[in-house]
Amino acid sequence: MIEEDESGSYESHPIQRHARRWSGWRFIGKWLIVAVIWGVAGLGILLAIYASDLPDVHQVAGLKKRPGVTLLAADGSVLTQSGDLYGNTLAVSELPPNLVHAVVAIEDRRFYHHFGVDPIGLLRAFITNSRRGYAVQGGSSLTQQLAKNMFLTPERTFKRKLQEALLALQLERYYTKDQILTGYLNRVYLGAGAFGIDAAAKTYFGKPATQLNLQESAIIAGLLKAPSRYSPATDMDAALARAELVLRAMHNEGYISDQDMLAALSAGAPDMHPPSISKNAHYIADWAVQQAQGYIGAIDRDVVVLTTIDPRLQRLAEIKIDDTLSGPAVKLKASQGALVAMTLDGAVRAMVGGRDYAESQFNRATQGERQPGSAFKPFVYLAALENGLRPDSLVDDAPLRIGTWSPENFEPGFKGQIPAREALAESINTAAVRVLDFAGIDHTRSLARRLGIGEPIPRDLSIALGTSDVTLLELTGAYAAFANGGTGVLPHTIERVTDNSGKVLYQRHGGGPGQVAKPEQVAELNSMMMDVIAYGTGKAARLDRPAAGKTGTSQDYRNAWFIGFTADLVTGVWFGNDDNSPMKKVTGGTLPAHTWHEFMMAANANLPPRDLPALAHLPSIPMAEIEPQSPAEQPTATAPQGQEEDGLIGRLLKSIAGG
Repeated sequence: MIEEDESGSYESHPIQRHARRWSGWRFIGKWLIVAVIWGVAGLGILLAIYASDLPDVHQVAGLKKRPGVTLLAADGSVLTQSGDLYGNTLAVSELPPNLVHAVVAIEDRRFYHHFGVDPIGLLRAFITNSRRGYAVQGGSSLTQQLAKNMFLTPERTFKRKLQEALLALQLERYYTKDQILTGYLNRVYLGAGAFGIDAAAKTYFGKPATQLNLQESAIIAGLLKAPSRYSPATDMDAALARAELVLRAMHNEGYISDQDMLAALSAGAPDMHPPSISKNAHYIADWAVQQAQGYIGAIDRDVVVLTTIDPRLQRLAEIKIDDTLSGPAVKLKASQGALVAMTLDGAVRAMVGGRDYAESQFNRATQGERQPGSAFKPFVYLAALENGLRPDSLVDDAPLRIGTWSPENFEPGFKGQIPAREALAESINTAAVRVLDFAGIDHTRSLARRLGIGEPIPRDLSIALGTSDVTLLELTGAYAAFANGGTGVLPHTIERVTDNSGKVLYQRHGGGPGQVAKPEQVAELNSMMMDVIAYGTGKAARLDRPAAGKTGTSQDYRNAWFIGFTADLVTGVWFGNDDNSPMKKVTGGTLPAHTWHEFMMAANANLPPRDLPALAHLPSIPMAEIEPQSPAEQPTATAPQGQEEDGLIGRLLKSIAGG
């Protein structure tokens, strides 16, 4: 029966209204069930697709890693570490309980109670992050983290998170909790190239993980959140603050007592394993690894490389280069510098490849090929000494034109006839060209190659002014032959390479090209190069002991060099700009000579002054004269086309000198 209300409308009977509502709910329920079925089916299909390309969790041992390379300084201290550094594989039962508890307390306190995925932990993280408005807490279990670290990429995608959960369930199915935790602790990245607890313990504290105390365990467990941010090697305060959170979490979980926690919190900063010499030691590391590969082939295992680097000299070299670049070099528009210091047999004790390795990995000491300017002149004069020139022979500083080329001196004017030693000391260009022609271009090029200059050298008179490119390393190595009396050296930094078991893969046993110049003539050259420092262009480099060297400045002040040596050390310094732009009148006698002086004074401070070894061979030689030429006698060939070894100038000078 249908009743009419006061408004004239009709309303269904209550039973009918109830029936219609029930019918609507059945309709919604039916489609909700359909949706759930299809959702479950879709999720199943999605899981099947994502699971189809999951890795086999049984193939853990087959995973590859980058070989770890540990470089040791000459005293055995760690210089740098690179690659993936893994320590010994340690089971949970072999580790200190405090270390295991620290990791579980701060990373996954329900680890021993969930099935690989922790719904309670996920919910707790979701609530915390929602309240804060940003992610402050993760919900991944240690099992999920192991799955991600071992099998997946770090990309943040839905597929990766789902695969991570599926792998975690598989790991929990096939392995015990302790086996999973063992895998995690031996694989997790903990900064400084260290993978695993044992590698981290050795990297940061110089001890195996089995010897870590409570505080050290808390510090390493704290690294799991952000290895770079909480590294005790770079920020001890941050590491200790994070360790406090770990200790309090351990206390809350009942792993340590009040007394244990307070003792660890009041212990102060722990003793650290000696860190890398500096961030710029990686310039040496790159070069050393390249050398090691030349000795043992491709590095396919963890290796330990003992180098010739002296930690004190390395730190000193970096300080002096940085002081110059951040001080006087700024106004003089010099933005980069490099330094190489080696013993007289070529063992590199210090190397600076640039002002900041993090900004540029280009090594300006080993890779930068630049014009040496007058730093090449000692090769010219030594070649001439081999052809009969004497240090006190007179050479002509007068205008010189060869075709369209007319070399100019740095200082205006000409001095006329001057001794060869003065011409070298004052770096007279016109005299150097005449001496080169006397020595012979081919002879000089051959001599430079014998001494270790490997870069191509043009066959023309312009090489007297240093127009051929060289690296700082090879130029310094060539000067080592001057310092030791004429024995060629091979600049090197590797003494021995071993694998982690101690097996020797390479051992240095001398080497080198042998005698490349006569000691008597090298001694004559050294006496001339001592004058460079005594009163010539390099007087800013003067030391409290016998020393010899040479300045070098390339065209338009693009490169400035000073290479010199004492009886104990050979050092080369370079300043310039990576884009080859000119500096503000920087010569080899300014920034490089000053920096060389500061470095060498400190480097030799604890050594007694000694005469240069080669000077013992210095003979007593009467002065011979080399007459100047008249303009009509000067050659007209264009310099870049090259000259025969005995050109017109050379024949004339040799006839006068009795050559």
